[in-house]
Amino acid sequence: MEPRTNFYGLCLSGFLAKASYALARTPVLALFAASFGVGPEAIGFAVAISTITGVFFKMPAGVISDIIGRRRTMLIGLIFFAVIPFSYLLVDSYNTLLVVRFLHGFATAIYGPVIMAVVVDIADGKRAQMLSLFSSITIIGNLIGAPLGGFLLGRLSSGGGQQLLHFHIIYGVVAALGMAALVAGIWASRGMAGKPGDGTGKSTVSAVLSHFCHSLKNILTDRRIVVTSNMEGVENLAVGALEAFMPIYIVMVLGYSEFQAGLIWGMQIFSTIVAKPLMGKISDKHGRRPLLFLGMFVCALPFAIVPWVQSYTILLLLSTVFGLGEAIVTSSSAAMVADFCREDNIGLAMGVFGTLYDVGHATGPILTGLLIGLSNGQDFRLAFAIIAAILLISALFFRRTIPASS
Repeated sequence: MEPRTNFYGLCLSGFLAKASYALARTPVLALFAASFGVGPEAIGFAVAISTITGVFFKMPAGVISDIIGRRRTMLIGLIFFAVIPFSYLLVDSYNTLLVVRFLHGFATAIYGPVIMAVVVDIADGKRAQMLSLFSSITIIGNLIGAPLGGFLLGRLSSGGGQQLLHFHIIYGVVAALGMAALVAGIWASRGMAGKPGDGTGKSTVSAVLSHFCHSLKNILTDRRIVVTSNMEGVENLAVGALEAFMPIYIVMVLGYSEFQAGLIWGMQIFSTIVAKPLMGKISDKHGRRPLLFLGMFVCALPFAIVPWVQSYTILLLLSTVFGLGEAIVTSSSAAMVADFCREDNIGLAMGVFGTLYDVGHATGPILTGLLIGLSNGQDFRLAFAIIAAILLISALFFRRTIPASS
């Protein structure tokens, strides 16, 4: 199988996996947690807990893919996408939901850094462009998953409010999409044997530990990798906050429908999809550092404005601008990290990158929930302003720390 054919097959698998995960997450998950009568802090934790899984397991997954091979590690991740969603059908309490969300987090924890390393392996001199293209295609899954979740929940609950069965039906669809992602991944990865990261000669336990420790030391002592990865993590602080509390704000505070909440999130994703390939080309041609710096401002400003707005049209516009900022940041961040590290450390570097991504993604809902909780669940404005300020401060720190020649 030719690498390009393999690449588009991987895009199909990634699309299905993203659609499955997005349908499970936004806006259904926050409303599922809220249906058990918990407060904003608990809702934020329910949204964040699957990302916490990635904090602990993305680095090991990345280095294991450097050693035992990308294909085997990637397929393990896809198995989690396919199997774990069936566990949602057993959820009947908030605590059970937390357990299942933690387990579901292994899907992206294993799959995320490995698939990025695969794309880097085959991208040659077009890393930002191909990473952005892959991301844009797979993010279409998010574009479909979020509005679909809102639409299904709205239709199912239209007769008399949300019920446990309605959420179980939606997570049955999540499971079906996850199974399809696994089948597509098995088909697409048949031509990966012998390519970079096939794990030849480094499969013993001692070799794994030695390679992991040596590579981790090299990466964590490279300030450029850590600071650049942190930019993605901080940007995802805002993404996680929006995932958890945009549905709550739109449905429970402003009184719009679940479908309208999903559509607003979908507009953010659509904006990212459209802008990302172009931003990737610009990044490859003109440099990554200016885009990263600019993108953080484009994310921070609409994010801070959201809780001051009640007009649905303006909320759609703000979500679209935020998606553009996300495209600007993410089109350069992973490629810049790959530029800084050695070829035999790319899997682990993507694991470090993914870990900081998940730290931000997990912290966003938790921190926002705590801040909103301090106002008895009524004031979203201070919480969103604090998150926006963190984005701006991080952008200034990045510009000061990373040389202009990078």
